[in-house]
Amino acid sequence: MTDDLWSYGRLCGHVAGTDLTGWRVEAGDGHVGEVDEHADEVGDAFLVLDAGTWIFGKLLIPAGAVTRIDAEERTIHLGMTKEQVEDAPQFLSDKDRADPQYREDVVAYYRTCGPCP
Repeated sequence: MTDDLWSYGRLCGHVAGTDLTGWRVEAGDGHVGEVDEHADEVGDAFLVLDAGTWIFGKLLIPAGAVTRIDAEERTIHLGMTKEQVEDAPQFLSDKDRADPQYREDVVAYYRTCGPCP
């Protein structure tokens, strides 16, 4: 994961302006869902993961959790396990996401994940 969790790492392959909606999302140990929505603003980039029936609700994945983007396969790879994704913070409304305490909680969670085994 990158030091700035709200930015894509320079080597992950992210191209600003690319619509990632609908792309597959893979954890280190398997498929976890698809991108429901995303933002790629510098310093505030994230994915909203729709894990389908596997997990109730949608999950907020900061861009710094992305290790690789494969444009040809339309697949995003995360530096997390499926279990870590399952325990990730739920995506809240944009209003809630702007709350400093929520953002601190999100960062604290992802800092504990560390690199994917």
